[in-house]
Amino acid sequence: MNLAQSFFPRESDCPPHDPECNHLAGLRAVASLEILKGLLAIAAGIGLFTLLHKDIGDVAENIVEAFHLNPAHRLAQAFIQAADRVSDNRIVAFACVAFAYAIIRFVEGYGLWHARAWAEWFAIVSGAAYLPWEIVEVVKHSHHWLRWGVLGINILVVLYMIYVRWDTIRGNRASRATASQVKPPVRSFS
Repeated sequence: MNLAQSFFPRESDCPPHDPECNHLAGLRAVASLEILKGLLAIAAGIGLFTLLHKDIGDVAENIVEAFHLNPAHRLAQAFIQAADRVSDNRIVAFACVAFAYAIIRFVEGYGLWHARAWAEWFAIVSGAAYLPWEIVEVVKHSHHWLRWGVLGINILVVLYMIYVRWDTIRGNRASRATASQVKPPVRSFS
């Protein structure tokens, strides 16, 4: 049993030596993470829709007060001024982006749950696409533990997905090589 199998044991419905099923528990863990991201995006989109027809500047001031931030601080002022410039059209656009992001996460989650190769490749590409931005954010704000956690989880997911693809490709090559070495039985027509 290798290290990955000890963390993600074989599912009970998987036949032995099935290369598509070797990593099902790990893939389902990553799929659950993607589905959670989709649910959070839907919550954000709904939250944005609740801001329609409201004075966003007042909402920003209430947020600054709720977090006991200094309203005279330049970041708080920038936040409030940026909120003043947000229109209803922008809120709808941001909410639509959040819903589109959720659909992408749900599709990826479905594909990973069912061990689809396209979803594994998509998880590698989409996870790796965020890495440069996350690294820059960690360098800028090295004291924020949440940024470090997000970066660490993303690196682990990307590395695991690379491992799954590599192991599946290697397993498929080995099974094709063994199949080509097996000679078909000789039939006698006597």
